[in-house]
Amino acid sequence: MSNEINYKNNPLHGVSLKDLLIEIVEQYGFEILFAYLSLNCFKTNPSIDSSVKFLKKANWARQKVEVFYLYQYKSLPRPSNEQFSLPPRERIIPDGLALKKPKELSLDDAERLREKRARKSAERGQHSGRNNDPWENRKNKSRR
Repeated sequence: MSNEINYKNNPLHGVSLKDLLIEIVEQYGFEILFAYLSLNCFKTNPSIDSSVKFLKKANWARQKVEVFYLYQYKSLPRPSNEQFSLPPRERIIPDGLALKKPKELSLDDAERLREKRARKSAERGQHSGRNNDPWENRKNKSRR
């Protein structure tokens, strides 16, 4: 028996970053991608080639786009905690799970999602007793 994991159950298997971007840009456009992912490569003079160039350099941004592709575009269910801790290209999708149509996304939904994230972030900062303002934190460090 082989210890090799079969990644063929992952929709990202065999899909280049450029092909992935072409698919999601054709479906949603750069404006929706920027609204949901907040990556400037989708806002300032967006193009497939410049986005690919940036995403190849910024691993964190590429993973953000790949997660969007899996869970918004391919409409997969949320991953388990174990799978969530893995990079998107290493996640295993259960056998027999049918991919659904891409989710319908809008700029209004993106704004609501952004507000929800900001609220949760503020709550986390409030509960931890830390100041989340980076400028304020710099001032406090310089006073020490």
